[in-house]
Amino acid sequence: MSEQEWFSKDFYKVLGVDKAADKKAITKAYRKLARQWHPDQNPGDKAAEAKFKEIGEAYAVLSNDADRKRYDAIRAMAGGGARFSAGSGGAGGFEDLFGAFGGAGGGFGGGGPNVRFQTSGMPGGGGGFEDILSGLFGGGGARFGADPYGSSFGGAGRAQHAAPAPEKGATVRAKLSISLRQALSGATLTIKVGGSPIKVRIPAGIKDGQKVRVKGHGKPGSNGGPAGDLEVAVTVKPHPVFSREGDDLVVALPVTVSEAILGAAVEVPMIDGNKATVKVPAGSSSGAEIRVRGGGVKSSKGTGDLIARVAIQVPAKPGRDLKKLAKEMAKAEGDLDVRASLSTAAQE
Repeated sequence: MSEQEWFSKDFYKVLGVDKAADKKAITKAYRKLARQWHPDQNPGDKAAEAKFKEIGEAYAVLSNDADRKRYDAIRAMAGGGARFSAGSGGAGGFEDLFGAFGGAGGGFGGGGPNVRFQTSGMPGGGGGFEDILSGLFGGGGARFGADPYGSSFGGAGRAQHAAPAPEKGATVRAKLSISLRQALSGATLTIKVGGSPIKVRIPAGIKDGQKVRVKGHGKPGSNGGPAGDLEVAVTVKPHPVFSREGDDLVVALPVTVSEAILGAAVEVPMIDGNKATVKVPAGSSSGAEIRVRGGGVKSSKGTGDLIARVAIQVPAKPGRDLKKLAKEMAKAEGDLDVRASLSTAAQE
């Protein structure tokens, strides 16, 4: 943006600060507005994009002491209804332009209202209008032609001010181990990152290896940008009884040889602390599955099942009577070959 455009731009109003605001107040106001109107927060909103650009332009000027001083001087002239006159007198002449700089008399440097200024096109050559602007703005002499502001005040070329784009802070990563019960029911836990305690909400049904993002708890942003996020990788610790398969919970169900042969009704523990009674069918082998509907993981898609997998248990030190019964059972089995299919499958 050129200084010429400053006549019509009220940067203090854009940032919502008083004209006497210090740098700290200006920066604070800019950061708040930059976060509000940042394109990342308003995707596809052209009005927000234009507002964000306007905020950046205002901050670029008001945060620079030299630019702010020139801006205030230009706005003072524009606000005073300045008029340019090459004549030799009359009310409303060129001297009104410098009324704010010269004192109560309306002249420049405390002079009276009869002070007159000569343009470069009038007799006398030097000491004309451009010399006054040169002294005011510290340049090498402004010229007035087709563009009444020349190549900006001071002849040093139009000043372009591009506010540095706000950037979001980097993501901070952390790890958190939770129990299976916490994973299934959800929990709010506190972890320390960089010495600061941060609350992390674990959603119900989270799986091992999934990540939870906590907004605004990463590294600070730059140029007024928002802070980054905290990314927490969740590890679900193994449970001594239950394991998870999708939305189903699995429990190994020990049964005796007689229960497996004859069938039996047995109790199965559930994750919520209750128990369910299931029927082990007669002739069950290890690995056979018995489902308890609705005893699994609750999710947005529904609720999984509890799967009880039969695991036939044989005594580590069978007694004499049990061994005798086993021999009788072996005779009763006759020529039964339970490994016949295993041998056949191994040849494929």
